[in-house]
Amino acid sequence: MTLTPRQRQTLTWSLVAVALLWALVALRPVVTPFLAAAILAYALQPGVQWLARHGVRRSLGAVLMMVLALLGIVAVLLVLVPIVQTEIGQIRQRLPGLAQAITERLLPWLHDTLGLDIRLSGAEIRAWLARQLSSAGEDWAALLFGYVRSGWSAAIEAAGLVFLVPVLGFYLLLDWPDLMARLRALVPPRWRASVLEVAGEIDTLLGQYVRGQGLVMLSLAAFYSAGLLLAGYSLWLPIGVLSGLLVAIPYLGFALGLVFALVTGMLELGPLHGLVATAVIYGTGQVLESVLLTPRLVGERIGLHPLAVIFALMAFGTLLGFAGVLLALPLAAMASVGARRLHAAYLDSEFFRRDA
Repeated sequence: MTLTPRQRQTLTWSLVAVALLWALVALRPVVTPFLAAAILAYALQPGVQWLARHGVRRSLGAVLMMVLALLGIVAVLLVLVPIVQTEIGQIRQRLPGLAQAITERLLPWLHDTLGLDIRLSGAEIRAWLARQLSSAGEDWAALLFGYVRSGWSAAIEAAGLVFLVPVLGFYLLLDWPDLMARLRALVPPRWRASVLEVAGEIDTLLGQYVRGQGLVMLSLAAFYSAGLLLAGYSLWLPIGVLSGLLVAIPYLGFALGLVFALVTGMLELGPLHGLVATAVIYGTGQVLESVLLTPRLVGERIGLHPLAVIFALMAFGTLLGFAGVLLALPLAAMASVGARRLHAAYLDSEFFRRDA
């Protein structure tokens, strides 16, 4: 069977695409820092452009935006670490009283109001939690040691994310216009207009999603902080800010913030008071996000449904590891744009419009 020149060309480029995909999967630990840096540079690029329009040199603008991003990451860590340390200390100190209050007050209340007959022994609860807390440090140490010992790939990935990403991000920001020009030059002229149109649509989609999601996060951080303050939480500010920031991870982030608030509330305010206060605050916050904030600030027109984001995170994370998690949102946006165009092409096709 003799292939035509066009068929040979198609086969060649198909093999090149398969080889590139295989290399991406095989070199995941090495590729991950570059992907993280590219995503960070894409997110910071508008800020560098704004500074350049106001007379700031591109190199200085790239440094300023990178420092701002690193300060934001450090701030999140500084919020998270005190919460974990304080809650562990509170659990160790107030564990006996909490277990006794659960068995003597919360369980009878659940039985009287909801008809739930749950029988637990306070001594058993205290003994089980004490065993968990006493072995928690050893378990985490063993897990960390096993992860470090698992191979060079884990070490390369961790070191790359910590040290390489800021450096790579700076150089990408510095050369971003040249890189984009080179990528545009690689597109065949006959396809350039349509490819640039799709790329612009994806860029607009991602920009709207990121800006809208950022406003949702800030609004919920303010709401949760105010609600926890009024309820009497001593850690109202860090837990409220963390709960708002974790909204970026649909549902999973909300669940993690809820757990932090619930544990703190039950330890500080008592089992029943803490449970009710947390349920009211976070239930109201969830309704506020779903009914008002997300539709107004993110918008249904963007087309990135939270379920689609969760599926993309799980699917690409399974296929490509942490690199897939980094690529999940851009790939989901591309898939959304492609699905819209396929839907429009289907509605405009002869197959759909043809009479029966």
